[in-house]
Amino acid sequence: MEDNGYAVKVEDVQDLATVKSQYQVPALLQSCHTAIVDGYIIEGHVPVAEVQRLLDERPDIAGLAVPGMPIGSPGMEVEGAESQPYDVIAFDAAGDWHIYASYGQ
Repeated sequence: MEDNGYAVKVEDVQDLATVKSQYQVPALLQSCHTAIVDGYIIEGHVPVAEVQRLLDERPDIAGLAVPGMPIGSPGMEVEGAESQPYDVIAFDAAGDWHIYASYGQ
């Protein structure tokens, strides 16, 4: 994110499950990282383009998630490994979700 002009404040926590619970990230959408960007929850390896789109469009959602850690998603590139297709999921506070973007389909 810093490489794309975003100011980043890192907070290492011992219990990430508590953070995910606090921000009501649905269990099926959880990943390894949780960020708050201008009031939106960003869960996992969400591409910067989708974060920027979120901030430009300002939809009425809680945040975006890329569940798991798919190979080929930002920060999960593996030399010599084929990228896996993955979806960026938009979710709301009620736990409802829909596909916001798809990659490698």
